[in-house]
Amino acid sequence: MIEISNLEKTFGQVKALNGVNFKVNKGEVLGFLGPNGAGKTTTMKLITGFYEPTGGAITVDGLDVVKNSLAVRRKIGYLPETVPLYNDMKVYEYLKFVAEIRDLAPASFLPRLKEVVEKCGLQKVMGKNIDELSKGYRQRVGLAQAIMHDPELLILDEPTTGLDPNQISEIRELIKTIGQAKTVLFSTHILAEAQATCDRIVIINKGRIVGEGKPEELLAANSNQAEFYLKLKAPQAEALACLKILSGLTTVKPIDQENAELVGYSLLATGEGAREVIAAAVAKRGWPVLEFRPIKASLEEVFKELTK
Repeated sequence: MIEISNLEKTFGQVKALNGVNFKVNKGEVLGFLGPNGAGKTTTMKLITGFYEPTGGAITVDGLDVVKNSLAVRRKIGYLPETVPLYNDMKVYEYLKFVAEIRDLAPASFLPRLKEVVEKCGLQKVMGKNIDELSKGYRQRVGLAQAIMHDPELLILDEPTTGLDPNQISEIRELIKTIGQAKTVLFSTHILAEAQATCDRIVIINKGRIVGEGKPEELLAANSNQAEFYLKLKAPQAEALACLKILSGLTTVKPIDQENAELVGYSLLATGEGAREVIAAAVAKRGWPVLEFRPIKASLEEVFKELTK
């Protein structure tokens, strides 16, 4: 659906994007992650035609975004970080206005409005002024305007910014619902949101792509150490001395101590077979094991490693 090749964008002396390459497949929900200033919003504005690239190319459904700008924009629903709402309008009036500027046929307006209102959960606020709405409902109205013309592609720039946890959960579920029938590219700073919502993730840092793949692929590719939690009933000094000399363990750190002989340890290991080595050493000394489990790497740790 979207293909970006060697994309560059310069503002004066600042190179915001430097050779960006990635694809968004048709029917995919792709999360676009990166720290502030990494180039996420710039990339999205280039895809939507707000900016022209300094170099490289972008195609949407086979159409060049520079040469076929209007045709591309008809295919896109866009929700920028600051939602483009008119506060003095009622929700109904605003969505009718959006339908008109999107050239929606008058006969199609009411059926489409009903569908969008149900999908975005706006039934209770259609007669209210936009300036009376909560942040969560304003985001819902923003999503409604983005899908009003039934676009093939949705581009959402940090759609959950400033929302409370309940509102984030609502918008996340809404994105997942919309993503069942649309191609979606959205940026976020909430890594758990990306992990729960996206089919695939692209990570950008300093204008370059530094990671790409399904969440589980990113975790596997960037986790070169295994981490374990081990809780023992054993003298701490003796247990530390034993664990620190085991083959493959790079870090042994007490992290959960109830008393001098009841301690939890964080263990970092490289290579395979670490679990067996640890278990054998503890069993040899006859120390009671209260808990022994792997700790999965998080997407947050991968993100920090790729963007540091």
